[in-house]
Amino acid sequence: MLVPGKNNNSTVLETGELAALVADLQEEEALQCIERRLAAGEAPAEILRACREGMRLVGSMHEQGHYYISGLIMAGEIMRLAVELLRPVMVGKACGGNSGRVLLGTIEGDLHDIGKNLFRDLLECHGFTVLDLGVDVPPADFVAAEPEFKPHVVAASALITDSFPHLRELVRLFEAGDRRPAGRRPSILIGGGQVDERVFRMSGADHWGEDAFAGVHICQRLMKKNDAP
Repeated sequence: MLVPGKNNNSTVLETGELAALVADLQEEEALQCIERRLAAGEAPAEILRACREGMRLVGSMHEQGHYYISGLIMAGEIMRLAVELLRPVMVGKACGGNSGRVLLGTIEGDLHDIGKNLFRDLLECHGFTVLDLGVDVPPADFVAAEPEFKPHVVAASALITDSFPHLRELVRLFEAGDRRPAGRRPSILIGGGQVDERVFRMSGADHWGEDAFAGVHICQRLMKKNDAP
């Protein structure tokens, strides 16, 4: 593991203390750093940005073979706890506390939920109402939940490549039902560790996010465009 404060990785050190602690998977120290920064009056968004940079470094080190899946799981847990610390402040600052509605789930054939749960927590921090269907969710279940919940965005997470065809099926089912008199179907957003431009084009989805933070920004942009709720 990397040790913050030692010159074993200048890229990590340049990102600042909090990002380095997250990147080094130092859970207790990272949370203490967040508490200090909150107490000093720093904006939660800035703290989240530092955490995001730490997560980016974790992903990079995983790609380089320095971390295994267990490292990604540990980093995801640190982010979950960080969001829990920041949530009360961020929700209090959320404009109106109702930025829009997002129907969320990990697509059929995939049981991964770390990224999905982080995305859900970040959405709620920013004032979105989220209905989380869980993992291994068939496309038809997304469609079945739509009439009552009336989401502005349907967000599907996928990590396992075998689940990718179900993303296309999800889009197809919503397009097939796009003759409702109430107007256009909700926007469909996909994301996940293996989702890229190629998967996005194959799926036919409206948007894709490289990570949970990018997904939140996309949802915010869509709400402004559509003047939700």
